[in-house]
Amino acid sequence: MGIERTLADRKGRDFCELPKETITSSRSRRNRRRQKKMPPVQKLFETCKEVFASSGTGIVPPAEDIDKLRSVLDGIKPEDVDLDPNMPYFRANASHRRPKITYLHIYECEKFSMGIFCLPPSGVIPLHNHPGMTVFSKLLFGTMHIKSYDWVVDLPPESPTIFKPSESPDLRLAKVKVDDDFTAPCNPSILYPEDGGNLHCFTAVTACAVLDVLGPPYSDFDGRHCTYYTNYPFSNFQVEGLSIPEEERSVYEWLQEKDQLEDLKVEGRMYSGPTIVES
Repeated sequence: MGIERTLADRKGRDFCELPKETITSSRSRRNRRRQKKMPPVQKLFETCKEVFASSGTGIVPPAEDIDKLRSVLDGIKPEDVDLDPNMPYFRANASHRRPKITYLHIYECEKFSMGIFCLPPSGVIPLHNHPGMTVFSKLLFGTMHIKSYDWVVDLPPESPTIFKPSESPDLRLAKVKVDDDFTAPCNPSILYPEDGGNLHCFTAVTACAVLDVLGPPYSDFDGRHCTYYTNYPFSNFQVEGLSIPEEERSVYEWLQEKDQLEDLKVEGRMYSGPTIVES
C-alpha cells in the first residue's frame, strides 16, 4: 500500500510540475480530435454528397468514388443508426400472412437517398428493378437470402430475349447473378444500371436490417419507376430461335412485370438515429 501511495504522490507531483503551455497544448489536441470525429451516418451523408454530386439516370460514379463510399458504408454498425434486433420492427409474425416491412427514411434529395429496410423473419421485398441507378446495400445484422438478376444483352442479335404469351404481359429473359444467403457482417453489395444484379429480391432468413443508398433515387417524373416482377424457369416457355445449352439453362429465367402486389405491406417510419446535419 505504501508503494502504491508513493507512486500516486509522485505522479501527482510530476503532473503539477508540467509547464502550463504543455497542458494547454495537450487539451487543444484532444479538443481538435473530438471536433474531427464525425458520426458514421454523418460521414456517410457527406460521402454520398461528394460521390453523387453529378448523379443522374444511368450515370455511374468513378471507380475511386465507388470504393470510397463502399468503405464508409462497410464501417456502419447497427448502433451507429440506433438499431437493435429487439426492436418491434423485427418481431416474428404469428399469423400466416407475409410480415410487414418497415422503412426508416434517413435522407433524400434529387441526387441520392439513404434509408433502412427492417425485416422480421420471413419478410420479403419482392423482385424489383432499379432503372438507371447505382445502389449500395449494407446488411447491418441478421441473415438474408438475396436473389438478383441482370437483363440478358449478350446473346446473338437473332436470339429473341423478349417473348409475348397470348393475352399476357411480355416476358423478358434475365440471367441470375446471385442466389445465396448472406449473414452480417459481410461486404456491402453494389449494383449498377446494367450490371451487378440490378433486379433483386430480399428474403429475411432471420430478422435483419439493410441500409440502402440509391443514386439517384426512384423518380416517376424522371423515368425511374420501381417495377415488380414474377420469375419463371427458362424451361416453362419454348421460344423459337432461342437456344441455350442444357447445362446453362438453370441460370436463365423469364421475368414478367406485375400489375399488383399481394400481401406486400411496407410501413414508412422516420429515422430516429443520429441527426443528419446539412451544411
